[in-house]
Amino acid sequence: MTVNAAIREILAQKPGPVWSISPEATVLEAIQLMADKNIGALLVMEGDRLIGVMSERDYARRVLLKGRSSRDTKVREIASIPALSVTPSHTVEECMRLMTEHRVRHLPVLEEGKVVGIVSIGDLVNWVITAQNATIQQLQTYITGIQPG
Repeated sequence: MTVNAAIREILAQKPGPVWSISPEATVLEAIQLMADKNIGALLVMEGDRLIGVMSERDYARRVLLKGRSSRDTKVREIASIPALSVTPSHTVEECMRLMTEHRVRHLPVLEEGKVVGIVSIGDLVNWVITAQNATIQQLQTYITGIQPG
């Protein structure tokens, strides 16, 4: 478990489906779905094709701050299109770099053009913290010679 691990390792540990919405849905529908599922972003899909990502940030900046109506605004009007995406073979470190450079918090994961998951900055940070804790435990065991347990 390191920052050189492939994103496929994180996806293997993530439960549940990947949530998406049509670009023709209203922003209100999208926000309701995000609230119901306790998630911060939705993939915007036309059929099986990823066209973008709609996040809470998109909502705040492109609807709330501009005084637009959630009921009358379509997802396609505020989503980040096109979506920056990665493959399952990208590393945790590469994804963190992309998120930082592009100022995004969610990356769809595509394999051969098909969506296979999504990773958030929270997923990556949790992975790194877990990896660091494992390294600390190994070093403590090495230094003290005492096995945990």
